[in-house]
Amino acid sequence: MSRIVYLNGEWLAEEEAKVSIFDRGYVFADAIYEVTCVLDGKLLDYDGHAARLKRSTGAIGINMPVDDETLLSLHREIAARNDMTEGLIYLQVSRGNPGDRDFMFEKDMTPTFSMFTQKKQVTETKSAKNGIAVVTMEDLRWGRCDIKTVQLLYPSLAKMEAHDKGADDAWLVRDGEITEQTSATAYIVTADDVVITRPLSHVVLPGITRASALQIAARNGMKVEERAFTVEEALAAKEAFYTSASNFITPVVSIDGKAIGDGKPGALTMKLRELYIADRRANAI
Repeated sequence: MSRIVYLNGEWLAEEEAKVSIFDRGYVFADAIYEVTCVLDGKLLDYDGHAARLKRSTGAIGINMPVDDETLLSLHREIAARNDMTEGLIYLQVSRGNPGDRDFMFEKDMTPTFSMFTQKKQVTETKSAKNGIAVVTMEDLRWGRCDIKTVQLLYPSLAKMEAHDKGADDAWLVRDGEITEQTSATAYIVTADDVVITRPLSHVVLPGITRASALQIAARNGMKVEERAFTVEEALAAKEAFYTSASNFITPVVSIDGKAIGDGKPGALTMKLRELYIADRRANAI
């Protein structure tokens, strides 16, 4: 049975959902997206994702097609229509279809608004149990990585290159310092158990899981420091991990072929993952 998706006010079988070839999301990657995790049939960190969606659309001048109440209702309904208890809800808002290709656009265009689901195991995963290997790669993305656009070509190519090198993903580097993973936030843990991640700026996405993880870490007595860190610091770290809505908190066990710590998921990382899942599960809506 096909998924039920949402497109511009209609619930459709995925095979029936069509978007114009002139849509600016297709022609110019002129679109914003969000992804919210579903666990036990409920939404995790929903308020943060909804707020970031509004921030991102506002940053590039796309009109939000629905109000706050409707947006939450649509998330709940698409999960219910697809019998989703665990997985992801993807949402995309493009500037819309101007009827032809043109770099210029009308500021009052009607957006194209779509949603779909992906059933996925998010709690018990192989990557969480064993950790992942990453390689470092130059960060060649555009300058406004804090806006969650669908301009994901370079992250996609970087992931593919990492796989070709025998790794699972890439950590991106600017001026010798780690910015983030291709589609996640990167962290290291120092020898004295300080969790370090890059501070928010135009070069990193303000991760919703990042915000929750850092709050939970601090609340449980873990030391947290928001600062840039170098590739050399990462290679010398006691532990490393990443956070994202679809993977929660997941250990990184090697960087550029070098084992991090003993090459196994770190104790602090796994404790923080356990605390995160329990806290977010208890606060899901």
